[in-house]
Amino acid sequence: MRHEVIDDMVARFIPEKAYAEQWEVDALHAEALRVLGLDLPIADWAREEGIADEEIRARITEASDRMMAEKGARFGPELMRMAEKSLLLQLLDQSWKDHLLSLDHLRQGIGLRAYGQRDPLNEYKREAFNLFERMLDNLREQVTAVLSHVEIRVADPETELAPEAPRGLREHRPGANGEDPSPLPPPGHGSSGGRGRAAVAVDPKDSATWGKVGRNAPCPCGSGRKYKHCHGRVS
Repeated sequence: MRHEVIDDMVARFIPEKAYAEQWEVDALHAEALRVLGLDLPIADWAREEGIADEEIRARITEASDRMMAEKGARFGPELMRMAEKSLLLQLLDQSWKDHLLSLDHLRQGIGLRAYGQRDPLNEYKREAFNLFERMLDNLREQVTAVLSHVEIRVADPETELAPEAPRGLREHRPGANGEDPSPLPPPGHGSSGGRGRAAVAVDPKDSATWGKVGRNAPCPCGSGRKYKHCHGRVS
């Protein structure tokens, strides 16, 4: 794709059998910088004696191949192929959607060609084929431009931060002096649940020391019945 884009680029700004004075050297330099990301001395090449469009095309292609080879060596062949495949599929999908939208617009107004004594069906086929060819040209240029400018960032596994462990799975680490940095609260503190009651003496005859008792828990009075059927029913 990149080679075809370079061929079209050179042919557009340096037409075949054109004089050197007719070459659009500055436009070709700007286009190579936009599409290929290469700042090449094309103006200096054009001033060389006996230079032709084939030599300029070959030099641009060589510089582009060298840049992509260096990029592939820097990122790795496997990662580079994966990036090329992903970008190509994304750009192809978007280009095909735009092409279908263009066909819908063409279909809506193609019937007017009959007023000019033209067959709308033949006109639609011709215009649709031209739109398809234009879509392929734009796709090649987009893929070439994106891959020429793309930079892949590979994270260093040694500098990656490990994900934070869940609260219940965090490693317990003592303090600087071997002390627990987060000691448990002293007995009697906290909620009035089961752990708080276990630290306080419960008097079966004094309901004030029972705290909060569940309805289905054994009654603290020692009767052996559930709290809801004993003192809980009274309260």
